[in-house]
Amino acid sequence: MYYENGKAKDLKIAYIGGGSRGWAWNLMSDLALEDALLGTVYLYDIDTEAAKINEKIGNRIREDYPEYDNFAYVATKTAEEALEGADFVIMSILPGTFDEMESDVHAPEKYGIYQSVGDTVGLGGLVRALRTLPIYENYAKLIEKHCPDAWVINYTNPMTVCTDILYKTFPGIKAIGCCHEVFGTQMVLRDALEEECGLKDIELDDIKVEVTGVNHFTWLTKATYKNINIFPVYRRFCEKYRKTGHGREKEAENWMNRYFKCDQRVKFDLFMRYGYIAAAGDRHLAEFCPANWYMASPEMVESWGFSLTPVQWRKDRAKALEKEATQMASGAVEFKIAPSGEKGVEQIKALLGLGDLITNVNIPNRGQIPNLPMGSVVETNAHFTADSVTPMYAGEMPNAILGLTAPIVANQNKIVEAVLRKDLQLAFEAFVSDPQNHLDMETSKKLFDEMLDKTKAYLGMYNL
Repeated sequence: MYYENGKAKDLKIAYIGGGSRGWAWNLMSDLALEDALLGTVYLYDIDTEAAKINEKIGNRIREDYPEYDNFAYVATKTAEEALEGADFVIMSILPGTFDEMESDVHAPEKYGIYQSVGDTVGLGGLVRALRTLPIYENYAKLIEKHCPDAWVINYTNPMTVCTDILYKTFPGIKAIGCCHEVFGTQMVLRDALEEECGLKDIELDDIKVEVTGVNHFTWLTKATYKNINIFPVYRRFCEKYRKTGHGREKEAENWMNRYFKCDQRVKFDLFMRYGYIAAAGDRHLAEFCPANWYMASPEMVESWGFSLTPVQWRKDRAKALEKEATQMASGAVEFKIAPSGEKGVEQIKALLGLGDLITNVNIPNRGQIPNLPMGSVVETNAHFTADSVTPMYAGEMPNAILGLTAPIVANQNKIVEAVLRKDLQLAFEAFVSDPQNHLDMETSKKLFDEMLDKTKAYLGMYNL
């Protein structure tokens, strides 16, 4: 890599999970639109054919859009080849297959435990972590060997514990976990400002927020737009829509509406309970709370205006995307270039010294939230500048929401420790401590063993 005329040239970006559809295509589009960055993206995936298809899609951009010729794409046979000498590593993998995720999400249902996502917390999130974190241990070692100075951007869930084990395995790693959920909440704040204050043409970047919490259970302790304190505005908005919900018409335009709809009622309820703005999608927020608040039954979930996303939908969607990928690779379908809304490329640009950036990320707690355990991965704003990510001081988490968050942090730390020690008994202790688990010990053990059996092909390191 070198700099010339204000541009970073000959960048090497390793994409682990390079056969992925949505995330990889978002990256391709965002990189094409950033003319200050030039280089090559090396795509590695255990599904080599999927990576080769993405290689063709990425390189078609240069053919079909001559103005966007700043990146080439190369599919590699090994992770080592992709990682060797990389400047940046992007990680976005599916740990296992959707068959394993189907068990994660749906096995607990026969015991009366429902999960709207099942990839972060809850019983499904925990079992997903047991098979994901050993993969991340291995990648941390490979990064230490082949590109120890690279910046690592992680998108894989469970975000918090994936990021944590990278640091636990390679303490010198420069890794961040990135998530777009806060941006979605800024859109809700924009709706509130437009409706309650009659404002128009509000740019999301002009809505300034202070972020605290853990991934998918983030909170805003301050939110302003120019000289306006948004909290009183948001309270009026919540009071108006807490029972009916808001955003139904906008969600109806969303291709994912059937299973990804969100009337924001969980957000509004949490604000009215605690006085702070819950800053993630309702499907995620609900999974961190006691089951009898929002998820005691499918009917209760529906009454709160969100949905349980069946894994069969993900399977069907994956088949549709596979077909679309083949068509784009052949040129039968045009690859459309548009901003994804993700911050990854902006972060890369700032880390290269081509501008500063403040945004929310997941990194170990160095005191940015002083009343959560030091070293635990937390989500706050951070300042990105040349080869540096500095967490911004969020202050002590307010007691009102600390009581919900601290047990989650303790349980996530326990899961990471269980994986490092390959100790399934410790993992079971986390399993029974999850706020969604209302089962007795005997039934919990039965379910735990059943879920492990369904994913045992990925758990050989635990000596099952």
